[in-house]
Amino acid sequence: MDIKQYIKENESRFLDELFSLIRIPSISSKSEHKGDMRLCAERWRELLIEAGVDRAEVMESKGNPLVFAEKHVSDDAQTVLIYSHYDVMPAEPLELWKSNPFEPEVRDGHIWARGADDDKGQAMIQVKAFEYLVREGLLTHNVKFIFEGEEEIGSPSLNAFISEHKQLLSADIILVSDTSMLGAELPSLTTGLRGLAYWEVEVTGPNRDLHSGHFGGAVANPINTLCEMMAKIVGEDGRIQIPNFYDDVEPVPQAERDMIAQIPFDEEKYKASIGVKALKGEIGYSTLERNSCRPSFDICGIWGGYTGEGAKTVLPSKAYAKVSCRLVANQDHEKISQQFIDYITATAPEYVSVKVTPMHGGQGYVCPITLPAYKAAEKGFAKAFGKQPLAVRRGGSIPIISDFEKILGIKTILMGFGLESDAIHSPNENFPLDIFRKGVEAVVEFHKNLD
Repeated sequence: MDIKQYIKENESRFLDELFSLIRIPSISSKSEHKGDMRLCAERWRELLIEAGVDRAEVMESKGNPLVFAEKHVSDDAQTVLIYSHYDVMPAEPLELWKSNPFEPEVRDGHIWARGADDDKGQAMIQVKAFEYLVREGLLTHNVKFIFEGEEEIGSPSLNAFISEHKQLLSADIILVSDTSMLGAELPSLTTGLRGLAYWEVEVTGPNRDLHSGHFGGAVANPINTLCEMMAKIVGEDGRIQIPNFYDDVEPVPQAERDMIAQIPFDEEKYKASIGVKALKGEIGYSTLERNSCRPSFDICGIWGGYTGEGAKTVLPSKAYAKVSCRLVANQDHEKISQQFIDYITATAPEYVSVKVTPMHGGQGYVCPITLPAYKAAEKGFAKAFGKQPLAVRRGGSIPIISDFEKILGIKTILMGFGLESDAIHSPNENFPLDIFRKGVEAVVEFHKNLD
């Protein structure tokens, strides 16, 4: 039986199984859902066994449990490790949902529910592709699954788990469906993710708030000083001025830049959609290159002084900012974090003191488009969607992907099927049934072309 027929005959069951997962509110950020996390892990264990794995178990971590499963075909065959997460974001604000977020509905050819896409729906694509290959006797390599329950809160327990179970998780390639495509008619493979470094900056001037009439113009205002310091970090050419910041930045291969240039992109519509008259960024790069494969610096929040109703004429003692850098592959977030601290400390004027507190961070990731597994994924998309997928780097960060490479030494293929219109993390999250079907077909073709 071919995959299209298999999907048609079994789709009702596929959806019933997916809905059984969605109905479990596995919200990792809320302690009251601790029991739901385990319940969801157990349900995935059951479904993986039904799909045809040799064994599946719920394994403990320092936080929420993980699900591990495997199907062993041959000692001489390659091994694919499939990663996903079963936790979801909170559904609030509930009043904006058109239906119960944890009671899935099919309307207008879409599944509507929290987790319909991120990541229960996309994980089900992987499991159903695997099920088909097993039942039809087409699986020629080993497959492992690792599903975690803390991705939406930064995967705090996963690194330790990976380090403790290197042999268990050993594989030749990792396959992940937790990213998006450019569009339903424009399939794409994510080949790069940006890393992240984040800090809080505290600038202190006088030892107390001062009367602006008595001290203004004679004593440095920490807010003014903080703004001046932050404004100098990015130059007129859009480049970050921190010494040695770009030392480890690798140029984007021309072949990838050519693919990016092929992406349909209407700059005027882009500007209109966010309500700006002009765009700004690093000179020499397009908008799509700037927000995906070049580093960036941003002030994410800034505050200080009196912000209540009415006037209070003070010269504040302190000012604060939260700032971040999106990084690219090969930039070490810890190295960059220290460079920023050194830069701010060295450039701070004498009339203030500065404290920089590093927050969280993560590495960027790049998947070479020459990898055999990437080529297999490419063929999968081409078969299912009827056109060659574009290789696209994305501006967001999934630190665990680089952690997999660092700890296990394995590259990851990001074979995601999400769309911007799926509204992940927002009210009315959804997943088109047509994309679900094509996703299963694409993953089947990936496995068939891998060997």
